[in-house]
Amino acid sequence: MDEIVPGLHHWTALRETIGETVHSAYFAEARTLVDPMLPPEGLGAFTGLPKPEVIVLTSRHHRRHSNRFVDAYGCSVVAHERGLNDLRDSPFVVRGFKPGDEVAPGATVEEVGVLCPDESALHVAVGPGALAVADGVIRRADGELGFVPDQLLGDDPAAVRRGLAEAYLRICDAREFDVLLLAHGAPYASGGREALRAFAAANA
Repeated sequence: MDEIVPGLHHWTALRETIGETVHSAYFAEARTLVDPMLPPEGLGAFTGLPKPEVIVLTSRHHRRHSNRFVDAYGCSVVAHERGLNDLRDSPFVVRGFKPGDEVAPGATVEEVGVLCPDESALHVAVGPGALAVADGVIRRADGELGFVPDQLLGDDPAAVRRGLAEAYLRICDAREFDVLLLAHGAPYASGGREALRAFAAANA
């Protein structure tokens, strides 16, 4: 687990259900986990840090290892209200949020809602500002931003790509941030807003 800016911790872990390495984050001051997998070091990675209290799912598909954190720390779990039906089988209670809700101190939900109705982003006022996104944009092995393959974008991939680009442009215009966290791909410790804006503008 690495501290990419003061108070923001990032790590990767293999998500066996999809056979890929995925990314998770912890905002220590807000005591907020985002799409958490268990770090390779286990829960011991959080020794000396403020105890996690809130888990934010940027997509209903990102429960991941939330149950491990609920069991260990008693965390509350929140997700977009439009995704709650698919989370009813969770072994923990999931509360719904709406875009614009502050789900933890300094942590505010931004709506994306293109790839799926409950797709969200989370803006957190830490350091220069950080934005965590779900599955609408990924960072490829070459370091560039991209979309997931067309077969994952529904019946009209071109329209979905445009919709995602427009959503990210709106967020970039509305929010100040420098750090960009992706559920799938390495984070930008700096320059994230500029990278996301340029990518979105090229695809809008």
